[in-house]
Amino acid sequence: MGREVKTVKLVVDSFGSFLGMEKGCIILRDRKGKTTKYPLFEEEIGEVVLQTGNLVSTGVLSALGFWQIDVLITTRNGYPIAMLKNLEDDAHVKTRICQYESLKNGKAVYLAKQFVIGKVEGQDILLNKYGLEPYRSVIPIVKSFRETNLKMLRRRLLQIEGKNSQLFPRISKAFL
Repeated sequence: MGREVKTVKLVVDSFGSFLGMEKGCIILRDRKGKTTKYPLFEEEIGEVVLQTGNLVSTGVLSALGFWQIDVLITTRNGYPIAMLKNLEDDAHVKTRICQYESLKNGKAVYLAKQFVIGKVEGQDILLNKYGLEPYRSVIPIVKSFRETNLKMLRRRLLQIEGKNSQLFPRISKAFL
């Protein structure tokens, strides 16, 4: 008999959870500190559903993309907002067409801003959790960008994200 393939739908829907990577495993840590591990080599994760209000490392997003695991991003009410797929996944032509259309209708700009805003909000939540003041809110700055040139917008967003990522570990390590 052949080996049975398990398909796990990993749903991150409890507010304040963290999804990350640790020693070849995807880890899901709830806000109380309980950790569940999903070894990439032992379990077959078919899909990951992320609700807003949770923290996600870019490392786990990279691993999910590498292993061609789809990521669905939803609102707190479960309304789908975005879908992350491996770049080489051309099995769904409709998805690719929607991605190209998003460049024309402004959704790509909106999503790019939302990713940066989400990261900053996640960092602020963590700082607030430990009684620290958010180090600097860049959300109004990001929302004010009116760039239509995606290359320029990407450059500006990466600069802001990079600067805040450099500041955050210093602040959090000093107090946590």
